[in-house]
Amino acid sequence: MKRQQQILAAVLVLQIALAVFVFWPKPSATTEEALIFPDMAMEDIVALTVADEQGASVSMRKAEDDAWVLPDADDYPVRLESVATLLDKVVILDTSRLVARTEASHKQLRVSADDFVRRLDLETVDGTAYTLYLGSAPNYASAHFRLDGHDETYLTSSLSEWEINATASSWVESAYLNIPQEALTQVVLENSNGTFTFMRTKDNAWTLKELPSTETLSASKVSTLVSRVAGLSLMRPLGESDDPAYGLDDPAAVVTLKTADETVTLTVGAQEEAGAAYVVKASNSPYYVTAAEFNVQPLVEDTLADFLEAEPTPEPAVQP
Repeated sequence: MKRQQQILAAVLVLQIALAVFVFWPKPSATTEEALIFPDMAMEDIVALTVADEQGASVSMRKAEDDAWVLPDADDYPVRLESVATLLDKVVILDTSRLVARTEASHKQLRVSADDFVRRLDLETVDGTAYTLYLGSAPNYASAHFRLDGHDETYLTSSLSEWEINATASSWVESAYLNIPQEALTQVVLENSNGTFTFMRTKDNAWTLKELPSTETLSASKVSTLVSRVAGLSLMRPLGESDDPAYGLDDPAAVVTLKTADETVTLTVGAQEEAGAAYVVKASNSPYYVTAAEFNVQPLVEDTLADFLEAEPTPEPAVQP
């Protein structure tokens, strides 16, 4: 019995040693020889698609003027610095920290074709396509990665899943409307509960045209409305073409924002089936987008009572 235990212990030690040998990062000979893409410069990349493990994906492409756009949303502009930052890190990926050499390790390190944390599909100017799998993270600042068509998996501190998102909102300017609140002179909200006309006075206070004489307007609630709509953020660009499914022919709400120089109308359409966003269209943008439910739903549902000061709660009667 003791002999068997010794044999089992020896086998366990060998297994541990083998695992350490296979998965321990190994340095390469030189930095120049270690580049994953030795002949690729950042400027050579003309298309990029990011996908995640949940099935979400976003595709971007370089335009003729070297700007980046979302081709699936009628070339909605992408933040150039965001793409450039990612591609700059991709082209300097190297093989200096080898983790595993075999296909059997792909699932464990989450760099397989059907089990990954992020997948980057790259296309270069000559039409060559590359796929890079970003996998599990030993710590917050690093991740395993593998180039499709190769068994070797490496470790990098240049990329992490937290900076590579598969949603369009992560790559575009988040502000769909960006009207300075201090420049607004009038905001008109129309929904199924009525029309509410807010006007700024000379002393920068807001008044409500429809306010009953017996009620008091809540400055904080009006301020919340104004800030919510004047700086509305998008979730997803949809493109420049209208669609009956967007529900803008029979809008759920219309907000008109006036400054001394312009008038902008925001039309709120249908709520998406998932319930997390509404379709909206601003008159100063050619693009239809979705915006988060928590920002838009109050525009659809607000009533007069939502803009009034709450009546004070009466003090309980003191018992004799």
